[in-house]
Amino acid sequence: MSTSTSTMTPEQRVSKLFKTLEISGKKEHVSGNMTQLEHALRVANFAKIESADEDTILAALMLDTGGIKVTIPPYNNFAVGDRVEFYLSGYDRNTSEAVEIGEVGDIFVRKLGFSNKTCELVESNVFAKRYLGSMTPEGLESIIPKSMGIITREMAEAGVLVDIPLWGTPLSSTEMREFEKDPLFKQKVQLAVWDVAATKTTGDKPPALDTYRDMAIRNLLMSMGTLY
Repeated sequence: MSTSTSTMTPEQRVSKLFKTLEISGKKEHVSGNMTQLEHALRVANFAKIESADEDTILAALMLDTGGIKVTIPPYNNFAVGDRVEFYLSGYDRNTSEAVEIGEVGDIFVRKLGFSNKTCELVESNVFAKRYLGSMTPEGLESIIPKSMGIITREMAEAGVLVDIPLWGTPLSSTEMREFEKDPLFKQKVQLAVWDVAATKTTGDKPPALDTYRDMAIRNLLMSMGTLY
């Protein structure tokens, strides 16, 4: 019998998060260069090396949780849909509306109780990369790998028909200007930069997942302390 998140201690919540990330460790990242877990650890390590605050480091670690949750059915509130559009959308069972993986990640980490800043940074995953792509002459394909072979295979195994007609669609000038007004704009774009850099990084292994356990517990204690 699973334990309700609301009754979990911070330690149990972090264990739930780490279990999700560890499951992803057996799956190949879309870049084809590493596992999903290694990618997450590399993004987090970039944030740590650059002396980012703990909210941002944890967001870097959890940036891919939306994609991870969509590709590991069943997810509590989302069913694998019959159509996937733009970078792994899931489908809300209640509304049948497509949900971007950044939003799925936000819901997952917010339910665990992480800080609002951490959750918002996780939610920005796809949008910030679309912004980066919109700023380069080569477009989004220079930021996010064009090849969808890994995603296609995984989603097909999950019973999902993959259709990504908006792959590589840049933001409009209005969307870009609005995004630039976001109070967390710089952090969101920096996370996207680290995310992309991590897909191209090889060599020494990044610090292990357990490196972030105390940090995650601390974030939860602070966040829960302001809520209750």
